[in-house]
Amino acid sequence: MYLFDTHTHFDVPEYDSKRDDYNHTAFTHGVRHVVLIGYLAKYFDRMRQVKCYADDHYSIKHHLACGLHPLYIKEHGDDDLYILDNYLNKYPNIAIGEIGLDTYPDELKSVDNYNKQCRFFIEQIGLSKRHDLPILLHIRKSHADTLKILKMQKYNAHNQGGIAHSFSGGENEALHFAKLGFKIGITGQITNPNAKKLRQAVKTVFDKIGISAFVIETDCPDMNPIPAQIGGNYFNEPKNLIYVLDELSVLFNMDKEILAYKLWQNSNDAFKTNFDYG
Repeated sequence: MYLFDTHTHFDVPEYDSKRDDYNHTAFTHGVRHVVLIGYLAKYFDRMRQVKCYADDHYSIKHHLACGLHPLYIKEHGDDDLYILDNYLNKYPNIAIGEIGLDTYPDELKSVDNYNKQCRFFIEQIGLSKRHDLPILLHIRKSHADTLKILKMQKYNAHNQGGIAHSFSGGENEALHFAKLGFKIGITGQITNPNAKKLRQAVKTVFDKIGISAFVIETDCPDMNPIPAQIGGNYFNEPKNLIYVLDELSVLFNMDKEILAYKLWQNSNDAFKTNFDYG
């Protein structure tokens, strides 16, 4: 079985002393691709350096997806949009991410912060069209407004690709994103038996649309699956993608080898790529 980790922050400094070992163990667990996700422009070059090192030293292929994360909207300036545009011009990126809307922290609900989030989201949708790249959505407590903006901007994920990363909405919201062509990104949160809303949303989409609606991700170092939280360890790594696969295999009553292959093809669809399985 071979796995595609569609969303990681594997470039953060906390991995510097562990990255060699973690790449090795991830490879032995079947992981063949990981995507490095952007959040602040000042870290784009760090992402690129990790990818360049990986290209020379690891068997796992690393990909860039630079973007300006809505959670950090107060730190973004208009110059960061120019930096992002230049980075997309200069270096190969597999997508733009993670972008979207976040109104979970109270401070992001203010009119100024929310309007700025919307403006940066729209600007980055424009960049995705200009550079012909999929978008990777970060959405918390703002699914309806995210859908409204996507429709206003005429973003068609069926044609351009995209992922609703670490999905946290309900059944109807999940169906709406899937019907727009976005893959639903499933993290280790699915292994939590208390995540009943998530599990119900995922099962509903599976029952109505099928396995084609999903991809898997670790979102490491966050979202550590329950089986990997041995001794209180909450620090996630790419090898733990296997636990997400295991849980979906049970939830969907699907053979793991068939499921892994389907998810790989879905990742290709989401990123508009054609990576050979394995």
